[in-house]
Parts: sequence; structure tokens; C-alpha cells
Amino acid sequence: MSIRYALHRPHPWHGLNPGRKSPEIITVFVEMTPFDYVKYELDKETGFLSIDRPQRTTSQLPCLYGFMPQTYCAEEVHKLSPKSKRGDLDPLDICVLSERPVARAEIILKARVIGGLQMIDDDEADDKIVAVLEGDHVLADTEDLTELPDIMTERLRHYFLTYKSPPDQPQKVSSIEPYGKEHAHAVVNAAVLDYKRHYGGYGS
Repeated sequence: MSIRYALHRPHPWHGLNPGRKSPEIITVFVEMTPFDYVKYELDKETGFLSIDRPQRTTSQLPCLYGFMPQTYCAEEVHKLSPKSKRGDLDPLDICVLSERPVARAEIILKARVIGGLQMIDDDEADDKIVAVLEGDHVLADTEDLTELPDIMTERLRHYFLTYKSPPDQPQKVSSIEPYGKEHAHAVVNAAVLDYKRHYGGYGS
């Protein structure tokens, strides 16, 4: 029997399958969990997680947080975010909701896209796609962001509005508005196209 495997660890951004059923079902590389009080993010050169900064406030991330491999937020993502001046030139950020707590980062999972938050951070398009863990026993039937309890979306918006700014300084995030599944699929497709234009596609 033939078994496919990687002899060496793939780079999480460039070497993982982004999801063969994208934009409906996508691969997510998890950088942070709701239990983290330090901001971790991918070191783009090495593919390892690095400490970006300790969190300034006590606000906790309300979900798993990471990115979709083989995506890039550049020209096409910017076109879908009219209030922005440019894309943020990072992989597409993904928030994953799960009924069961997941305490480990640096894992991969499959998630189903249900919507997103159109966030403008320092004039850059910094969308946060919202997805549910594939096979989740409570959220599996959720089709669109509008079906979630309002408090869940409110917590996401509050976290991203406040997670960077010290209390005595102006907000860097100027806008953060929720959108549904249809627009979220368009953002995912745009980020995949931006990646292909700048880096080539999966398996190329």
C-alpha cells in the first residue's frame, strides 16, 4: 500500500495543502489558542512559531486563531475591502470556533467557512475569516455567521478592536464589520489568487 508522507516537515505557509474543497472547507494552521496570553505568529522565513509580543491587556482570544496556507492578502483582497489602502501582505487570518476547548497550537485542522470580519488595521485590509471546526458536535450545522449567537461575534469584534492598542493611545483598527459566508468565500478565493500571483500555487 502506498502512503503519502513528507520526509521533512513542510513549511506551514508554503508547504501545506490549503484545502481541496476550498473555499468551503479549508486547512488552518493554528498559531494561538484561547489560553495564550502571548501573541504568537509564524516566522515566515523558518516556518516556526515566534513570540510577536506579550499581550498588553487581559482580553482573551475567544477562539482558535491561525491562517490558511497558500494564501496572501495583497491586491485581490484589497479590492474586496474598499476602506483599505492595501492588503496587509500576510497569509489570510482564520478564527476557528469549536465547542470543545483546544489547548494546543502549532496543529493543523479542517474548518468550514461561515463568514468573516472585514477589519482595517493601520489602513490595511486585515480580514479575519470565521470558520467552525469540521465535525464539531455543536456547531457542525452552522451555515452562516448570522446563525451564531450575537455574543460570539461581539467577542470576536471586541478582541480585535482592542488587542493591539494601549489604553492611552489611538486605535490602529479603524473599522471591523461582520460579513456572511458568500463574501467570506470571495475573500478566501482572492487570497488564494494573490498567493498564486506572488508565490505560485500548491504543488507547483
